[in-house]
Amino acid sequence: MGNSNIFNPFRRLHFYAAWLITPLLITLSLSGIGFLFYTNVENRIYDEAFFGESEITTRQSLDEAVQQISNSYSGFNIGKISIMSEPYNNRVTISHADGDTRYIFLDHNNQIVAEQNAKNTYSNLMRNFHSTLLTGSTFIRYLVELTACWAIFLIVSGVYMTFKKRLLNKKNSQSKHPFRFQKIHAILGLITAIPLFVIVMTGIPWSVFTGSYISSYAQDHPELGRTELKYNPPQSDVNEIPWATRSLDQPTSEHTEQKGHVGHGDHQAAAPALTDNPNQQSVTTIIQNAQREQISRPLSIVYPSNEQGVFKVTKGSNTGVTGLDVSPYEETTAYFDQYTGSLIAKIDFDDYGIIGKWFTWGIPLHEGHLFGLANQILNLIVCLAFLAAIVMGFISWMRRAKPGEFKGPQRINKPWSIGAVLTLLTLGILMPLFGLSVVVIFIIETIIYFCTRNRIQTT
Repeated sequence: MGNSNIFNPFRRLHFYAAWLITPLLITLSLSGIGFLFYTNVENRIYDEAFFGESEITTRQSLDEAVQQISNSYSGFNIGKISIMSEPYNNRVTISHADGDTRYIFLDHNNQIVAEQNAKNTYSNLMRNFHSTLLTGSTFIRYLVELTACWAIFLIVSGVYMTFKKRLLNKKNSQSKHPFRFQKIHAILGLITAIPLFVIVMTGIPWSVFTGSYISSYAQDHPELGRTELKYNPPQSDVNEIPWATRSLDQPTSEHTEQKGHVGHGDHQAAAPALTDNPNQQSVTTIIQNAQREQISRPLSIVYPSNEQGVFKVTKGSNTGVTGLDVSPYEETTAYFDQYTGSLIAKIDFDDYGIIGKWFTWGIPLHEGHLFGLANQILNLIVCLAFLAAIVMGFISWMRRAKPGEFKGPQRINKPWSIGAVLTLLTLGILMPLFGLSVVVIFIIETIIYFCTRNRIQTT
């Protein structure tokens, strides 16, 4: 097998992949743009919930507010409490067994201001649109991941063909020819190649197939992920519970939110919270202890899930909650004994391995809030340029095709070169879902080759 047949298979795959995945690529780009500015949008449309005040001016403690919410929302469990920086109102996340999740907002007096159905918030709608087209379907998530993988191939093959075909060296005398649009398509592709590659690769960590594999690998190798302590949190000392009030059959800790792959900001449901333990420290005390450990607002508190559980206090760089994200360097997870309130353990960004740091940096970069407004603008420009490249590529093909004719790149009846095979093999190993699709294509191409190998085609 020689090295003379790289361009043709790349050209064919580039063409057909572009046609097949373009609808999803456009959808992902537009929904990504919508999500880029979710904090700006939500600050305006949820002004009352985020910054408003209750008509009740009597002050109550945060623990009293949590108890009020528990009594008012029968059947709901307390998920977490988000303690926000001013001027944002604090929020309590509650969830029902049927999947209904709501946000309850508390003003500076810890009185209820408003509630939201989490499913219908702008940020969650855009996130679900971006990942599942609002269907919630795992199959769609696979298609979205496959589209992202093929987008990487489009970048690689597009750059190769641009230089192989010497598109940038063509003279302006052909400016009226359809080639002009192909050249613009190639230039836009080159400009967006690196930033688009980075954006796609930083989205892979929460994909349904490759993301789950990466997360599982990180959990099996905590020195590369987020440390053993992060994956297997400590327990409270049950000896602190009076003997007469202990459960005879004490449950085993269920760290549900730590198992499996978690997408944006750990949006996976946790085990039901234990909020009525009479021996438990108050949330107010836990907040004070966290502040003594230099854990400042904004932060989130997750209740213990059982008698052995701990209070978990976190600061995250990819929470997906307006006003709650912090710099990756500020990310921390601290565990406090639920009976004494004392710090048991603490994990900071510096304790993460390379995969953990990739997650922590990559997700906010992908979402557009790693370095503020500049990150949003950069991602916006890349998405718009990419959409323009898609349009230019389509126009280029339309200008060359005859009316009513759908004609793709002609197949040269030669075996694929080693270079083409190695490129696809490498990408297939790095992105297994892409690799599986390439195997299917390779089988089809092999069948076509053996069926038509006596028909010699020339370039």
